[in-house]
Amino acid sequence: MLNGLGDTAKPLAGGQTLIPILKLRMDEPSDLVDIARLPALHYMNNNDGVIRIGALATHGRIGKSDLSKAVPILGDCANGIADAQVRSMGTIGGSVSAADPSCDWPALLHVLNAEIICQGEKGSRAVSIREFIQDSYTTALIGGELVTEIRFKTPPANSGGAYIGFKKAAPAYPAASAGVQLSLAGDNVCQEVSLVLGAAGPRPVTSAEAENFLRGKTLTADLLNQAAEILLEASDPPADSRGSSDFKRAMLKSIFLKVAFRAIERAGGELIEGGPEYV
Repeated sequence: MLNGLGDTAKPLAGGQTLIPILKLRMDEPSDLVDIARLPALHYMNNNDGVIRIGALATHGRIGKSDLSKAVPILGDCANGIADAQVRSMGTIGGSVSAADPSCDWPALLHVLNAEIICQGEKGSRAVSIREFIQDSYTTALIGGELVTEIRFKTPPANSGGAYIGFKKAAPAYPAASAGVQLSLAGDNVCQEVSLVLGAAGPRPVTSAEAENFLRGKTLTADLLNQAAEILLEASDPPADSRGSSDFKRAMLKSIFLKVAFRAIERAGGELIEGGPEYV
C-alpha cells in the first residue's frame, strides 16, 4: 500500500510521535497507512545471544517485559517515556522512524549498538542505528520501507547499563539525556563501553575518543569526569524553551556521571531502580 501511494504516504503505528509532528505542520503526508494491527510485528525475544524487538512493541510492554529485567537499561528508557497512556500506544519502531533528536529510543539504542531492520518491496536489510539516524527527523528509510525490527546483542553477564532523561514533567520530551553501557573485569577495569548523549544535537552524540579513553582502565570519578568533558566537546545542545545551551551542557554532564556510576553498580550485580529525573 505504501508503495502504491508513493513517497508522500506515511505509516501510522501508535501515533504518539507522528500525530504531534502533523499538528505542528512539520510534515503533511497525503495518506496515512495504519499498521498498528499487523500481528507479526509485536514480538519480543532473546534467543542465541540476540535480542529482537518487533517494531510495534509498545513502550509499556517493553518496560514490563522480561527483557527489561535482564537488560535494565531498556526499562530505564521504556518506563521513563511520557505517561502510561502514551506508553500503552507509542511503539519503539515509530520512535526510531521519526528520528526526533529529543526522543529516548534513538539515543538509547546507540549504546546497545542496535541494528534496525528495514523491509520494503525489494526485501529486508539491516542498518546500524548510527547510520540509520542521519539528521533531525531524517533516517535511512527509502520509499515504501518500514522499520520491522530492532536487534542487538544480549549484553554479557559482567555488564551493566543505565539511561536517564532529564525533563520538566512526565509528558515532556527530555531537555537532556545520557546513556552508558559497559562491561567490567576485576577492580572495575573497563573492558568495553558505549556512551551517548541525547537532545544534544541533531543526532544522538557519541564519541569514539571518549570510549577509547575509558577502555582498559580502572573507572574512577576523575576518569569519568574527563570522559564526560570529551563527550561534551562533541555535543551541540540547542537553546530553546527547555533551557540555554550552557544549562543543557551542565545537565548533560551531571546525568552522564550519574548513569555511568549506576551502570558500574549494575555491572557489579547491584539491583538498582532507574528512570527519568525532573526539574
